Amino acid sequence: MSIRDRRAQLFRMEEARRQTQRQLDMIDRQIIGRMTAIIPQLRPQRAGYRRGSGPEPAMFLERYRANLAAITLERQHEIDALSRKLARQDAAIEVLRARLPPDLMRA
Repeated sequence: MSIRDRRAQLFRMEEARRQTQRQLDMIDRQIIGRMTAIIPQLRPQRAGYRRGSGPEPAMFLERYRANLAAITLERQHEIDALSRKLARQDAAIEVLRARLPPDLMRA
């Protein structure tokens, strides 16, 4: 395999890695979007707490974390698969970079 072919292959592998990273980022944004939509429902719905004590922030955080864990669990198999794929791609890119002469990496 010529150096030109290796550089082209490296470029393709780096682009595939960027695509995988974009997929992971998209899943993160979707989870954040769902959590943003859920936040108003997590606040206590008491109408008359003006005279008593206010809502407890610890309860809100507990409900928030429980919902975040549930939403993340729904997508965990996708996240795990993409993370493994990303690790394999990183290792393959490093092997290919080691085969290229340093002065020809970015020409």
